[in-house]
Amino acid sequence: MNLTLKIWRQAGPNDQGGIQTYQVSGISQDMSFLEMLDVLNEQLNEKGEEPVAFDSDCREGICGMCSLMINGEAHGPEVTTTCQLHMRSFNDGDTITIEPWRAEPFPVLKDLVVDRSAFDRIIQAGGYISANTGSAPEANSVPAPRDKAMRAFNVATCIGCGACVAACPNGSASLFVGAKITHLGELPQGQPERWSRVVDMVGQHDHEGFGGCTNIGECAAACPKEIPLDVISQLNKDLRTALKNGH
Repeated sequence: MNLTLKIWRQAGPNDQGGIQTYQVSGISQDMSFLEMLDVLNEQLNEKGEEPVAFDSDCREGICGMCSLMINGEAHGPEVTTTCQLHMRSFNDGDTITIEPWRAEPFPVLKDLVVDRSAFDRIIQAGGYISANTGSAPEANSVPAPRDKAMRAFNVATCIGCGACVAACPNGSASLFVGAKITHLGELPQGQPERWSRVVDMVGQHDHEGFGGCTNIGECAAACPKEIPLDVISQLNKDLRTALKNGH
C-alpha cells in the first residue's frame, strides 16, 4: 500500500504546531497502525529527518498509550485501540490525517504525544479503597453478588486512554470517571469511601478543566473497551446521594 499521511507536528508544548504531509510506501495490510508509523519513522531516519513522536507501550490493546485521532475519529474507524487497528481498514492510495487528542486538560508534549496526567490525578483523588496491610484475605471471605461482580469486572476494563474525552464535543471525562466510580462502588471493598470518592473524583475532574456531560453519547461510541453510557448515570446518582448526605 502507498499512503499519504497528514500528521500533526509540534516540537514542544509551547511551540506552534501544524500539519505536515508525508508519503509512505511498502505498507502491508496486515500491519498495525503503529507498525505503519514505525515504517514512516524508519524512512524519515534514513533521510536524516526528525521521526514522528507518538506514544505506545504494550501494543496489545491493554495500556491505552497509543491514543490518536485518525481521520477525525478517536483511535480510527474501528472500535479498538490504535495499536490493534490494522491497515486493512484503509485502501491503497488513501490520505490519512493523524492528530493528537484535542482537549485542554491533555496538553500536547510533542507531535502526537499528549500529557494525560489529569487522569492520574483524578484516580489519586479517590480511585482507591482502604485495606488493612498484612496477609491477603481469603478470596471468599467478602462475598459479592454475581451481577454486581460482573458489572464491576466489565467496567474495570477501562484503560484510561482518553478516547471518551477526545470524542466528546464538551471534552468531558465523565465516562472515565463513571467507570471508576461504578467499578469500586459495586464491590463491598469499595463501600467505605463510596460517597467521599465520588465527590473528590468529580471535584478533581472539574478542577482539571474537563467539560460537563450533556449525554451526547460520543464517548461510549468511541470507547475501545465499550464501556456503557449508564456508568455516567451511576456517577450522577452517587454524586447526588453523596451531596444530599453532606459529603
